[in-house]
Amino acid sequence: MRLNGGPGPLATGGNQDFASAPAEKKAAANTIETELQPNTKKASDHADGATNSLRNGFGGWETAAGVKTVADTWEQQVKTLMARLESEKNALRGASGLFVRNDTGVGADLRASTSKLNGL
Repeated sequence: MRLNGGPGPLATGGNQDFASAPAEKKAAANTIETELQPNTKKASDHADGATNSLRNGFGGWETAAGVKTVADTWEQQVKTLMARLESEKNALRGASGLFVRNDTGVGADLRASTSKLNGL
């Protein structure tokens, strides 16, 4: 096994498999941004409109208060989900660069280090 020239994400030739795929992380983050977030928002807005119509239809009844409680809970859950999607998107984008920077740094440190075994 060779540490100074073996296969890795930045090595030339050899096995280029790497456990972290920056392109896949970017694609997943883009899917969150272009599909999941907008579609979740659209579904939430649709449900809000239907719930408001229902609540207005029960105006003056105790049922309207119950529908409001459900709507408030729904709204909070949607906010939590949207925040989670945003967090996951940012984490995917951040992790992609972090892995490459970390591996580059470790590789540079290994190449720069000297060993008592050098020259044997």
